[in-house]
Order: sequence, then structure tokens, then C-alpha cells
Amino acid sequence: MTGWPHLIVLPIVLPLLAGAALLLVERHRPGWTPPLSLAATLGQALIALLLFSQASGGQVQAYLLGNWVAPFGIALALDRLDALMLVLTAIVAVAALLQARGRHEQRGAHFHALFQFQLMGLNGAFLTADLFNLFVFFEVLLAASYGLLLHGGGARRLRAAVHYVVFNLAASALFLIAVSLLYGLAGTLNMADLACKLPLLSGTPAVLAQSAVLLLVVVFAVKAALLPLYFWLPQTYAAATAPVAALFAIMTKVGVYAILRVTTLLAAGTGWAAMVQGPVTVLALATLLLAAAGALAAQTLRTLIAHLLIASVGTLLLGVGLGTPQALAAALFYLLNTTLAAAAWFLLAERLRGARGGLDALQALPLQRAGRRLGWLFFVLAIAAAGLPPLGGFLGKALLLQAAGTTPWAGWALAAVLASSLLMVVALARAGVTLFWQAPLADDGDDGKPDAGAAPGGLTRPAHQAAATHASEATDAPAPPPRRAGLALLTLGVLAIAVAAGPLDRITRATATQLMQPADYIRAVLAQPAVPPAHDVRREMRERGDSK
Repeated sequence: MTGWPHLIVLPIVLPLLAGAALLLVERHRPGWTPPLSLAATLGQALIALLLFSQASGGQVQAYLLGNWVAPFGIALALDRLDALMLVLTAIVAVAALLQARGRHEQRGAHFHALFQFQLMGLNGAFLTADLFNLFVFFEVLLAASYGLLLHGGGARRLRAAVHYVVFNLAASALFLIAVSLLYGLAGTLNMADLACKLPLLSGTPAVLAQSAVLLLVVVFAVKAALLPLYFWLPQTYAAATAPVAALFAIMTKVGVYAILRVTTLLAAGTGWAAMVQGPVTVLALATLLLAAAGALAAQTLRTLIAHLLIASVGTLLLGVGLGTPQALAAALFYLLNTTLAAAAWFLLAERLRGARGGLDALQALPLQRAGRRLGWLFFVLAIAAAGLPPLGGFLGKALLLQAAGTTPWAGWALAAVLASSLLMVVALARAGVTLFWQAPLADDGDDGKPDAGAAPGGLTRPAHQAAATHASEATDAPAPPPRRAGLALLTLGVLAIAVAAGPLDRITRATATQLMQPADYIRAVLAQPAVPPAHDVRREMRERGDSK
């Protein structure tokens, strides 16, 4: 291991300490809360970059939290995939926190503390090396997300939160059943140890272990929003405030990440990977098509964005389901683009609402300088989301189709990806025309209430009718520089992926190759020795006894 050996635990410890400290700071020095939260998030971004640099050499690093060797103690592990997800999480978190400055953070208590606790859960889920602590970190990030979703109040958010909580609590119960069954069969929940012990099972224990693995895939499919388990997502993400929805864009990727670990680690030596990959491929294709159709039928901008996010999950899991190193590399490349683009879309939706004066000012928007800037941002992000050249979405889909060409799913993958891309182009083009040249799409306003200017079918009344009604409600002032910086950061990230496509493709190919060779991960976790004690108490006691 290179570098400071305790660096790997800091993405968990830093947001934990920051969240706990912010609960106290906001009571006594509320003005200090936003800069301290931003400083902690920037610190996590720096740590993520350092860990990415360490992992880029290809060595898997293990860390024993209680200094008990695996599988008896809690272990963390860092490989290329973990480091990539940490960096992606940090970028989205910084942008979301910048967007929250001065407005969303003041809508209720504990916003910044909840934000940090959710980062702790996300980082922990990516770094943990055992299933029980994956469950623990899932619950941490979900508990924080419940509070963030309800932040600001409103009946609409409350309804969405109830559905979100019920769905995820059911998934958590299934998660506990699966890990309990695996522990009863294998006597361990360490993923590296499970990868060694599951292939040794036979007969009824092997069948039960297969059932537990499939149950885990169902749980992770809920988190990833895979058909038919994605119906909670559009309403939830549309109801959340813009910074929260942007951070939620990384949460579905936790489910994708967990399914990747199941197929490439737990099921690698058992021959069960095909049992998982086949259904995942079928459901991913269906998710891709139905989400694209949902985007075409969306009556609100945020609902459209939510369906774009679901379609991206279908594309990602198609690569996971195909299961080849080339398909995994393509999926990981696409993951970078779609995560940043989805988060940027949620921030842009709020900027569009502000540019409309809170409602219907978009009819005159193409004539205004601010409107032209937002129009160009809309155009760039639409290209990124639809998968059109020359941005990373197109490159990721092209690589995925190239990888699918060597599999039996080639025809289905080609038809589904191209059809969904066409539907998304039409949906985004219609939304752009509606937003910038006609009466805008009905707004999913942050207050949780429908716009009074909304007409049946989701389109608003003409601007001259709604302007008189809502002239006094145009409270969305132009975004201050920190909030503009969040959207700019994500948009630059989307453009940077296209510019640096060559190096990023090499990184994702190396990551996929490492995933397909789990022996290095297993060896690093199980062979990690305990750190020798600074003071050997037992030896000192023996020496004292001998001296007497």
C-alpha cells in the first residue's frame, strides 16, 4: 500500500465528524454552517482524488478497522471501481452543495448535517468489504435521504417520502433476510470470504445460497430503480429540491455498483453469474425502453429528467448483464457521463424556473441574454442525455453496442439502445421547444404545490394570462455566483469527459479488467495482516511476571 495507510477510512470518518459537528454549530453559530459543510465536502473531494491516485496503480488496498484480520473483523477495500465512485460522488456533492447556498439550506433544520451523513453512507457503501456493513451504510444514506427529501416541507414531498420510505424499508427487510441466510450457510459475510466459500457448497445449501444471491440482486435492483421496481423514483426525484435530487443521482448508482459486486465477486467462482446476468439483461432492456417512453410522455420537466435517469440505469445494467470486460468498461464509461449529466439536469431545471420569474416568463426568454445561456446549457445537456455525438453519452453507447456485438444479445441491444435514444431525442426536443418558444412545461415547483397557471394536461396557460395572476410570486431572483458554479462544474465535467475520452476509456477498461479478476481483491482482503501493536501488553506482563 502506498501513501498514508489510514487515508482509506477518511471518506467515512470525515463526513461523520462533520455531520456531528454541524449539528452543534448550527445551534450556536448558524452562519458558520455553510462554509464548514463546503470545506468538509471539498476535503472529501481531495481525499477521493488521492485515493484514486493510489488505486490507479492497480493494487487493491485493504484496511482492518478493528485490527482484526478478515473475515473476523470489519474490513474496507479500495480498488479502481471504488476510487472512481468516490471521485464521482465528491464532484456531484460539491456541485449540489454550491447550488444549495443561500436558499435551500435555509428551508429547514439540519440540511448540512443530513447532507454529510448521506455522503458518509455513500462513501461507506463503496468502500466496505462485507455485506452486513453494506446494509449498515445503505441504511445510513437512506435515513439521511429521508430527511433531505422532506427538507422544506410540503404535502407533495410528504407523499413522495411515504412511498420512498415504504419501498426502501421493504427492500431493507429483504436485504436482512438474504444476509442472514448467507451467514447461516457460509458462516461469514465478508465478500472476499464468501467468494471463496460459496463455490464449496453443494446440494440444498447451494440452492439456498443461490436464492440468497438472487434476493440480493432484487434488493439492489430496488436501489438502482430497475424495472419493475423503479416506479417510486419519478415522483420522489421530482418532489425533491434541486440540490437533493442532484445528490440522489448518485444513489441509483449504488445499486448498480452492488449488482456489479455480486456478479463479478460473489458469483464469480460459483458459475451463478449467468443466472443473474440473463434476467438483469432482459430487465435492463425493458427498463431502457419504458423509461424512454415515460420521458416522451412526461408533462413536467423534472419528471422528464427522472425518466432520463431511469433510462441511464437501464443502459448501465445492460452492460452489467452482458458480463464481458468490454461491456463492463463501456458501462463504466457511460456511468461517468450519465451521473454528471443527470445531476446537472436537476440543477438546470431550477435555473429555468428562476429565469421564468417563478412561472411563465419563458416566452420572452430567447430574447434575453440569461435565456440564451440557459438555452445553450439545455442543448449541451440534451446531447449528453440522449447519447448524441460528440459527447460522452454517445461514446459510451457506441462502446456498449460494440461490446454487445460479440454476444447473443447483439440484436436486442442494438434495437433497444437506438429506439430509446430516438425517443429521448424527441422528448428533449419537444421539451426544448415548449420551454423556450411556447408555453413552458408545468413546473414541479419546490414548494410542493402545482402552479396556479397550469392548464389541464400539464401545460401552462399563455404567459400574458398567468403573468397577471403571479406577478407578485416571481420571487426567484437570478442565481448568485456560488449556485451558478454548481451547474457550471457539472457541465464542464460533462464536456471534459468527451475531451478526455481516450484516457477515461483506458481507465474504465483497466477497472473492468480488475473486476473480472476477483482473485486480487480476495487476496488483498483475506491476506491483509493486522498492524503490530505499538505496546505489546502481553509481553510486558510476562516480563514483569518473570522478573518477580
